[in-house]
Amino acid sequence: MTDFIEELTWRGMIHQMMPGTDEQLKKEMTTAYLGIDPTADSLHIGHLVGVMILKHFQRAGHKPIALVGGATGMIGDPSWKSQERKLLDEETLRHNQESIKRQLAKFLDFDSDAPNAAEMVNNYDWMKDFSFLSFIRDVGKHITVNYMMAKDSVKKRLGGENQQGMSFTEFSYQLIQGYDFLHLYQDKNCRLQLGGSDQWGNITTGTELIRRITGGEAYALTCPLITKADGGKFGKTESGSVWLDPKRTSPYKFYQFWLNVTDADAEKYIKIFTELSREEIEDLVKAQQENPGLRPLQKRLAKEITIMVHSEADYEAAVEASQILFSNKAGDILRKIDEPTLLAVMEGVPTSEVSRSDFNEGLKLADLLTEKAPVFPSKGEMRKMVQGGGLSINKEKVADPYMVATEDMLLNGKYILVQRGKKNYHLIIVK
Repeated sequence: MTDFIEELTWRGMIHQMMPGTDEQLKKEMTTAYLGIDPTADSLHIGHLVGVMILKHFQRAGHKPIALVGGATGMIGDPSWKSQERKLLDEETLRHNQESIKRQLAKFLDFDSDAPNAAEMVNNYDWMKDFSFLSFIRDVGKHITVNYMMAKDSVKKRLGGENQQGMSFTEFSYQLIQGYDFLHLYQDKNCRLQLGGSDQWGNITTGTELIRRITGGEAYALTCPLITKADGGKFGKTESGSVWLDPKRTSPYKFYQFWLNVTDADAEKYIKIFTELSREEIEDLVKAQQENPGLRPLQKRLAKEITIMVHSEADYEAAVEASQILFSNKAGDILRKIDEPTLLAVMEGVPTSEVSRSDFNEGLKLADLLTEKAPVFPSKGEMRKMVQGGGLSINKEKVADPYMVATEDMLLNGKYILVQRGKKNYHLIIVK
């Protein structure tokens, strides 16, 4: 059992907290919820801060609820957005929430009979039969427009440069989220809502609604929005978001993302995205300062989070795949790795396509690498490279430039990795 507030404080995971929150958590096992909009069928690493907070909450002996916003996902949260979101249909939302639940199950205990076992709820289940008239009569009358307009997220949107304003649908979002808190307070004795710092306005609307309708006390805690040390957006790469679903972001790419963060970011992220103790992290920080070239912080961060999101086998495969471009003994690894990992490792390497019919006609390697794929400008240059021991196929040295290229050379049945010298690679795709 850990002290939740103390744990989050040293990890740098608290932005704002309503007075009385710590006292409530010390008094008794408390139920808290965190909302996730199911706008995609996978979480991305931007969601991980909230998920880790739920994980720490459960470890501290409290009961976490993950709310998948089937109803609110149909509207789109306007907080700090410059324009409205695209609305999703119910079938898409249901598919997304099932996928998200499978991912959350890697972080939270949903299945045990412990009193603080996690639950997942969907606000569509209690909003779908709520008529508009009932909502504005039973909920809307308790919160004034003045109160709603005073929220920073609303003021920023209405006073924004684009002057597009805000639709009534979006304006009503904080009321609907506030009602979620009220419903869970009444139905599941949920006393605390967790979220990102951009959610403070919506969360406090919920605590106000609970106070005005029931006279009860509810609490709010938000975590900071994660940024990179250089001010760039966390979780974005040149190819887009870093997803938890291996079909969207391969475990290799996922591992590489964390391995390549800066020293300053690694020191911050290892507190937020792992369960390592304070002592372990302090030892790693010290080791990093003594020998930054070994990158112990990045390696441990990448290991912990890849195993947590994917598996130990995926982590080990990612480490192996990382050696392909730098090891002369990588032939066996190349034969083992799957196609998505191979393509991820070879991202940015020049490629050429060769017809399978050409390949099956006893094609000599010299013809393949000069006429079919422009790896070498001439056979003479290729011969010199072979004579100097500088040409490898799939990380194995080539001794005869006129050997026949066979199906046995194909990785995953369609790829050949050509290496010229130490650092020049070319990927041939046989189609």
